Amino acid sequence: MRVVFCGTGEIGLPSLKALLDSGKYEVPGVITQPDKPAGRDLKPRASAIKQLAMERGIPVHQPPKLRDAASLEMLRSLKPDVMVVVAYGQILPKSVLELPPLGCLNLHASILPRHRGASPIHAAILAGDAATGMTVMYMDEGLDTGDVLLEEVLEIGLRETTGELHDRLAALAAPCILRALDLLEADNAPRTPQDPGKATYAPKLKKADGFLDWTQSSSELALRVRGMSPWPGAFARISSHVLKIHSAAEDPAFGIPGTVLQSDADSLVVACATGSLRLLSVQLEGRKRLPVAEFLRGFPLTPGARFDLSFSPEP
Repeated sequence: MRVVFCGTGEIGLPSLKALLDSGKYEVPGVITQPDKPAGRDLKPRASAIKQLAMERGIPVHQPPKLRDAASLEMLRSLKPDVMVVVAYGQILPKSVLELPPLGCLNLHASILPRHRGASPIHAAILAGDAATGMTVMYMDEGLDTGDVLLEEVLEIGLRETTGELHDRLAALAAPCILRALDLLEADNAPRTPQDPGKATYAPKLKKADGFLDWTQSSSELALRVRGMSPWPGAFARISSHVLKIHSAAEDPAFGIPGTVLQSDADSLVVACATGSLRLLSVQLEGRKRLPVAEFLRGFPLTPGARFDLSFSPEP
């Protein structure tokens, strides 16, 4: 079976590696997004998917769009039996979806139809879900609306961040796609329609989504700190300084939202609408990440100091 892999994000790395290591499936080409500027020098950087493909000697194609005639002809030349899509970053047009005889399979990091869209891992943590998982679905022209081939559930750790969950889901995706391809090859792959009445949507995030609103509950803010780690990060502002909050925990203390309730050698507790948030690891803009005790030695705060209730300096 000839499998064209289409992906850009690092979540697809284990799946591509599994395909290349399987010895069973031929990968005639990898499709990934054009190199993008990154780092302080803003030089074009190849995606991790491209780097792996080049290391393995797999032809790499980087069309700006897959909608033009040249891109479609390139795909035809690869003669795919099936396409596997993981965090590619573009919506595939109908002409591409209909090209492989066995269709296009997408790996989506949630149990569909919950958390359709661009940020399902963030959304699962923000919602306080106990579990999420990996879905392999047949792609159609909708946004994550295709029939389900298989799914694998994964419990979310009580203190797990988006970054940690991302890595576990990436590892889970690899055996899922191999099992899905085996079922397709055996002509035994199920096809279960999604229930649109149970669908939720996880839109693409922006940096402003990480700014904390102290008029929310401590449970909501604790979830936001976990859900926004490592990107876009969770932020608050006090005395014109922006503070990035890397880790925090709920605390039963209460007071006026945004008020520092406790500030001593090893704790910084800030009141929320209900309960409070105990900050554990923080970082001032332009400085390094510090445990809160070390941070307080260089940036002392006294009980009664006030964080801005909310702010959003960037779109």
